[in-house]
Parts: sequence; C-alpha cells; structure tokens
Amino acid sequence: MSVDTTYAPSMLVEEFTGAAPGGLDAAYARLVGALWSPGTAEDRTLWDGGTLTERAPSAIPELIDALDGLDEARAGRLLILLGLIAEAGQTEAVRAGLDRYLALAEHATPALGQALAYLLAHFPHDRGRVLGVAGRLGLDSGDRSRLDRCLTLMDERRTGLGRVWPAPEIWRLTDAERAFDEAWIGALTQEQAEVNWRNDSRTVWGYMGLKAYWSVRRGPVVAVPGPQAPPQEDATGDDPRLGLFGRHLSALVCPSCRGPLDIGGAAVRCPACAVAYPASRGILDLTQAVRDDADEATAGLLKSLAEMPSMGLYYEALLRPEYLRVAGGNWGGAVTLADEDAYIARSVRPVDGPVLDLGAGAGRWTAVVAAAVGADRLLALDLGLPMLNVLRRRVPDVPAVRASALDIPLADASMGAVVCWNALQAFPDEAATAIAEVGRVLRPGGTFTLMTFVWDEDPVCRHFQAAHYFPSRPAGTLLFERAELERWLADAGMVVVESSGPESFVFVTARRVS
Repeated sequence: MSVDTTYAPSMLVEEFTGAAPGGLDAAYARLVGALWSPGTAEDRTLWDGGTLTERAPSAIPELIDALDGLDEARAGRLLILLGLIAEAGQTEAVRAGLDRYLALAEHATPALGQALAYLLAHFPHDRGRVLGVAGRLGLDSGDRSRLDRCLTLMDERRTGLGRVWPAPEIWRLTDAERAFDEAWIGALTQEQAEVNWRNDSRTVWGYMGLKAYWSVRRGPVVAVPGPQAPPQEDATGDDPRLGLFGRHLSALVCPSCRGPLDIGGAAVRCPACAVAYPASRGILDLTQAVRDDADEATAGLLKSLAEMPSMGLYYEALLRPEYLRVAGGNWGGAVTLADEDAYIARSVRPVDGPVLDLGAGAGRWTAVVAAAVGADRLLALDLGLPMLNVLRRRVPDVPAVRASALDIPLADASMGAVVCWNALQAFPDEAATAIAEVGRVLRPGGTFTLMTFVWDEDPVCRHFQAAHYFPSRPAGTLLFERAELERWLADAGMVVVESSGPESFVFVTARRVS
C-alpha cells in the first residue's frame, strides 16, 4: 500500500481515531502501512516481527496517548499495532505505556481484553503487574495459559519448550513424554534453545494476535466442534488383512522400481526387487523394504501401532479445529464439518473407478469419501503412522498405505479420483510436486478434490499466520497464493472446474484433461 510520506504520525493517528465506521478498516490500513510491514514468504528473515518504518519510533507516544476515550474497535486496533511494533524491536518504547494499558483493563470489553492480552504478553519483566489484571480481561483458560507462557522467561531446564500450541494448558504429559522432551531439549545448545523459545513465543503471539484482531473487527469467536473420536479397538492380534489390498493390486507399484507387487505370506512383495513390505491390520508400509525377514518387519510394524494409540485422536480433537482458525480464519465458524462433508461427497460421487484419499490423516474424511463412493473403491495414503493407526479404527474396510505424497506408489492413470483434504499445506515447499503426482495417477477425466489454505490479504493477518512454528515446519507456516495453486494444477494437466471457500479456505475441484 502506498502511504503519503508527508503525513506526520499524529495526522495518521487523528485520521484513524476520527474515521467513520465504514472507513475504519481503510484508515487503520493506512496507519499500519505507514509504520510497519510484514515480511515476505520469499525472505523468512523478515518475518521476525516485521519491519518498522522510520516514522514508527516517533509514533509510539502518539499511539499510546490516543488510547484514552476510544471505543473498543479503535482502541483494540491500536493495541494490536503497538504489539506489532513491540515485536519488531521497539518493546521498551511500547512498554512505556504500561500504566495506561493496565488502566484499560479495569473496564475492558471481551474484544478489548483480547487485544490487551496480546499486547501485554510482550512484557515478561512485568509479569506480576500483568497477571494482576489478567482476571479482568475476560480470557478463557487457553488464553490465560498463553499469556502466562509469554510472561515466563526460559529457565535452566527449558521447561515447556515445544509445548505451546494451540495452548500450553493442553499439554498434560505422561512420564514417557516428559522423558522424551528432556532428551531432545537437553541435547540443544543454548543458542538453539533460545531460538526455539523465541519461535514458541512468536507462535503464541500469532495465535493471540489473530484472535484479538478478529474480535475487535468482527465480534466474538465462534466455537466449531472437532470430529468425534472413532471407536476403540483391541490392540492385540496381527492379522495383516492383505485381502483389502487385492482389489488395488493392479494399481499399486513398488516405490523403488515402479514394478508390480504381489501378495505373499504376511507381506506384499516386489518380485523384481526381491523385497517385501510389511502389513498389519489393513496398513501396508511401503516405506520399509525388507529382503530377508518380512515377518520381523511385520512384527516391528505391529509393535509401533500398539505404542501409538492416541496421537491421531489428539490431532483431530484438539489441533485441527485450532489450525482451521489460524490458517483458514475460521474464527467465526464459516466452515463446519457438515460443509466439508458435503463438498467432498458432492465432488467425488459422480466419479468412476478407484479413488485415492491422499494425506488421509486419521480417517475422518476418508469415511466421508467411503460413504460417497464405497469402501471397496477407496485407498487411503498417509506418511504418518499415528494417523493411519486411528484411520484403521474408523474405516476398517478401507486399505491404508504408508507412503509419501511426493512419490505416490501407484501406476500412471490408475485412479478415477483423488481427494487431498487439509493436507497440501503439510508439505508446502513440495506442493507442486505432490500436485504433479496427482496429475500422473489420475485417469483422463478423473477429478482432484482439494481443500487447503491461502495467505490472508490483510497484512496483519498474514503476519500472524506466518508467525506459527510447528514441529513439522521449523521454518514457520507457509501457505499458498491462489494463482500458484491454479498454475500447479495446470502444469499437472488439470483444469479447475470449481473453486470457492470463505476467509482463507480454498475448496477446489479440478479435472484431468486427456
């Protein structure tokens, strides 16, 4: 956005505070653009708090003074801007207004309380004073745990490192999990630990900032329930259920040589490579090729499945709904489970031939696809064994393959449809490769049904989206642009027949051309 550099900070602040309701967003965008800008996806070094303009330092006192007497829509936006400026390196200058921020907490509305919590989370050296007013901010328990974490300095044991998203309070660790944390955290250098701690802080700031920004602009956050847990099953038994793969054997290929596979004994074999791939209870692991002892490999797979009964459930119940808020802007509940189910069923039901659920995860949407086309036509694929372990409970009649979406172990033009639901962003740097693989395995006329997320057009939202660091993405969140998704689909031989989605969601159906 172009901003007139002749404007003094005070003039920009006055324009914003005096703006009519219909012009408030535009005036705020001009004010923000005059003082701060986010980084770019091409240069991750700029994401750390964004970049301040030359006028930002002199504007800080103006912003603080302007808080008095404003309504929540204006005061909340200014508090968020002050938080952004603090993140970008002017923490001490912003901290000068602490007394005024704490005074605002005395009569804070829920939206203003969210904005105050985001700003106050940048002042760990004032922990006592901030927590003294936290009870007046109208925060839920998750918000309180986020605020508490940001006001905590890293101790010698680096307590809680890596366990902050979506809220520190949800991480109730077992003894084994605590031992695991102690091992990897203890192996970090001090510099590595500090980088990870900083990234954890940015992740929490990003969540709090997004929630506050929504609240001051759009109203209260709407809770959208996550999927219900699938039924539990007996973890004993070692039936590989190889019969499930028989109907897809003509399509499955060896990941190493791309040759055909055979079923033999308790494993699936590649005659050309003279290797076997272990299978257990309807899960075929094509990441483990064994030349001699297939039984031992199968026993290892069975043991791994028995040791991870709940990780996929944890993702579905707690992490996915929050991720849809962060990546998709689903704070207002614009997308529900019923919306997702209906789009999938509508897109895949007319398709003929086998169907691949790519990045199937824990199987919630695999079940939707199975209901639409029949379990006998469906094959699920995911690289995460914990997810597949839950999927096999939810859809026991759907065969599951452990393999990479970047090298799909299927023959060319073997699938009538592919569904990739809420998974493409899990490998953003290789998304074009995954889409090219989809184009390869689709038959002419076959369809690709996709749901993922794009960057928000608002630079403030975009900054908060990018601030999230997950264990699988140490470089931070990377989402997509609509134009690049369309280009990758075209390069893979597909044409878009439908594209929609509220907020930052993208729902796409594409068809493979002949």
